[in-house]
Amino acid sequence: MIELINIGRDFLVGEQTVHALDDINLSIDAGEYISIMGPSGSGKSTLLNLLGLLDSATSGTYLLNQQDVTVLPDDRQAATRSKTIGFVFQAFHLIPRLTAAENIALPLLLAGTVPELRLSLVSKAVSEMGLTDRAHHTPDQLSGGQRQRVAIARATIMQPKILLADEPTGNLDQKSGQDVIDILEQLNLQGITVIIVTHDVNIGQRATRQIKMVDGRIESDQRSSKTGAANENID
Repeated sequence: MIELINIGRDFLVGEQTVHALDDINLSIDAGEYISIMGPSGSGKSTLLNLLGLLDSATSGTYLLNQQDVTVLPDDRQAATRSKTIGFVFQAFHLIPRLTAAENIALPLLLAGTVPELRLSLVSKAVSEMGLTDRAHHTPDQLSGGQRQRVAIARATIMQPKILLADEPTGNLDQKSGQDVIDILEQLNLQGITVIIVTHDVNIGQRATRQIKMVDGRIESDQRSSKTGAANENID
């Protein structure tokens, strides 16, 4: 599904070149559950942004479903992103003036989905996320956990094959964080490839594949044969 070949991403800071990603080689199969860990500045979020086509490599090749997306023009990258990839962020990134249901519906609206189907899909998503009684509330009327569930529903309403989550529990209490991880793991069990960036080792260890980054490089890449992570508790 995903193959990164000799990927580099450089930034110019003053007169110094910073290698945010340095010769990354990585293959990801459909349906994997991956955590990306490492200290601040290790390149975790840069890698996630590149996987999500929110950023471009300075060098190397990114193959997504065997297509070289590094050479696609911006409009085709955007189309690929909207059809294939969902995003969940630490800061939720909900639109304050829209209700929970309207935030969830936004990708469908932008895609030109007919109103009847849009209403049906949003109603189903709201129910599945346990937000039926909060559907017409704006983000400032929701708890952090509820806002993140809205964000997950919005990220998955277009049925993406890949879900990228950048510190999805970073702004949540332990109980809400547990609920969010359980939802992400259930989505993975349904076949969605889930890739989580996290500082929380307990969350990272729940993934069946754990990548550790240091100084823009992959230091380790370990696979686990364990199953049923969604039924475990975060310590």
